[in-house]
Amino acid sequence: METLFDYSKFSELFTAYAPKIVGAVLTLAIGLWLINWLTGRIKAALKFRGVEESVRPFIASLFSVGLKVMLLLSVASMFGIETTSFVAILSALVFAIGLALQGSLGHFASGVLILIFKPYRVGDLVTINDITGHVEEIQVFNTLLLTLDNRRVIIPNGVVTSGVITNNSSPGKIRVDMTFGISYGDDIDRARKVIQEVADGCPLIFKDIPVDIYVSGLGDSSVNFAVRPWCKSEQFWDVYFYMHEHIKKGFDKSGVSIPFPQMDVHLPKAG
Repeated sequence: METLFDYSKFSELFTAYAPKIVGAVLTLAIGLWLINWLTGRIKAALKFRGVEESVRPFIASLFSVGLKVMLLLSVASMFGIETTSFVAILSALVFAIGLALQGSLGHFASGVLILIFKPYRVGDLVTINDITGHVEEIQVFNTLLLTLDNRRVIIPNGVVTSGVITNNSSPGKIRVDMTFGISYGDDIDRARKVIQEVADGCPLIFKDIPVDIYVSGLGDSSVNFAVRPWCKSEQFWDVYFYMHEHIKKGFDKSGVSIPFPQMDVHLPKAG
């Protein structure tokens, strides 16, 4: 009676492949441990060199993925698998995926540029595509802004790098440009004094930098003042709103009127 299982062939196969399997498993285990250890060392080195916190995980993950791909190719070659054809297939697959995701890859590349050159950091007050807000998070594909009215805006990084970026937080202090108009019949010096008193009373305005208060133009129905105090970048809107409210109150108390659009009509006398 013939046995269904040929022990001799099994023994030959086991003798031929057992060392390769054991070697591949050991290589994979030791390789993964070594990659994790190297990744941790890279994170520590980046932190020691003061690399941006949002950049460190990104660089470490790229390093880890690259080494793991090389490890898997090495393990496959230990079994006698022809890795050159595998690499060619993988390259063609990556190329096809790249064509399908051209836009996403563009945002990815832009995200890398943002992380490297740092036109803004997390927490900065920026204006991107006429949208002003604080940078909440810098992702690989998108930048998240938290606007002043507490809306989260997601902007693709490709859009960010292809447009104009205004970083209001970069210098640490910012000038708040405002315009206030008074009637032609009001006293210019009195209005300037009211504006100066309001600026002196604002605790957020820098006192060591003079506040510019100039007559900037003569409009159709108003004399316009350019008012330019300085404050911390993150307090821009606090100063802006404070000045508008308190200057209106100051003008009311001092009898200075704020004009509104109007038209004078002169009718000839009937004769």
